[in-house]
Amino acid sequence: QVQLVESGGGSVQAGGSLRLSCVASGRTFSSYAMSWFRQAPGKEREFVGGISWSGISTYYADSVKGRFTISRDNAKNTVALQMNSLKPEDTAIYYCVQSTSPRTFGSWDYWGQGTQVTVSS
Repeated sequence: QVQLVESGGGSVQAGGSLRLSCVASGRTFSSYAMSWFRQAPGKEREFVGGISWSGISTYYADSVKGRFTISRDNAKNTVALQMNSLKPEDTAIYYCVQSTSPRTFGSWDYWGQGTQVTVSS
């Protein structure tokens, strides 16, 4: 059974930083791509960033490119999202997500419970 547990959310002022972490269990972590999605109140869930199973490739939404960095530690079954220069529009619940199938990127069936990030102006 796949379990994804996020931590690190909180409240910060605009321009500040937060680091989200996610610990995964249940499958061979190094075989699966990971991503972060977010959902703001009244808005659809959106892709924030993703990382390949090896960690070699990363992908970002245009809205966070240059400000957010995703990384993973396959030895510790963890993925992180470093968020810098935060803006009020980054306020959302952030979800850690694991790919459906091994060594693929783009289908996301396994979701964590989410962690709240609030950025005040």
